[in-house]
Amino acid sequence: MKQVYIESKSLEDAYEQAENELKATKDQIEFQVEEEKKLFSKLYKVTATLKVDRPMEGLKYLKTILEGLEIKAVVELRKKSGNKELRYVITSEENPILIGKGGKTLESIQTLVRCVVNGDKDEDEYQVTVDCGGYKESRNKHLEIIATKTAKEVAETKIEAHLEPMNSFERRIVHAKLADWRDVYTESEGEGKERHIVIKPKKK
Repeated sequence: MKQVYIESKSLEDAYEQAENELKATKDQIEFQVEEEKKLFSKLYKVTATLKVDRPMEGLKYLKTILEGLEIKAVVELRKKSGNKELRYVITSEENPILIGKGGKTLESIQTLVRCVVNGDKDEDEYQVTVDCGGYKESRNKHLEIIATKTAKEVAETKIEAHLEPMNSFERRIVHAKLADWRDVYTESEGEGKERHIVIKPKKK
């Protein structure tokens, strides 16, 4: 739970500093105030604790998106890996609309939810996945199959192979799948939407 300590001659200034440092509104922060009297003034010692449940904020936001699209759905939040890996699972009769061509719509929804959960931090605190109708799970298995097949070809031919552009989450799946291979290794190349994995033969 994130917490900051502030000293100020003005209680309102202390509240404002806390909001800025925690990047939250006053109603999302719990304050503990100690008052120290000076000769002609007061000094406020404020401990501000963020009480926002980020994973639940992501769940609420995802439900808001679905309501805005007028899609009836049930959304479940699943946590693992020390609660730092969040999986939002959508069950709906409108899966094709939510997934979109090549999973683009679902990917956009996931990006929005990730931004809400992690805020504007430089590094993501949570790893966020939004799945619908098991699409992501099937996609992940497909990526592992492609990675394994391509790695075998690279190991045999000694010629590196470039995979299709992928987002960071999908690249992590491929990297992890081939991490223990003795004959090949993986590297990410390219920028932005063109960033992809290259499977290369190891030199003996």
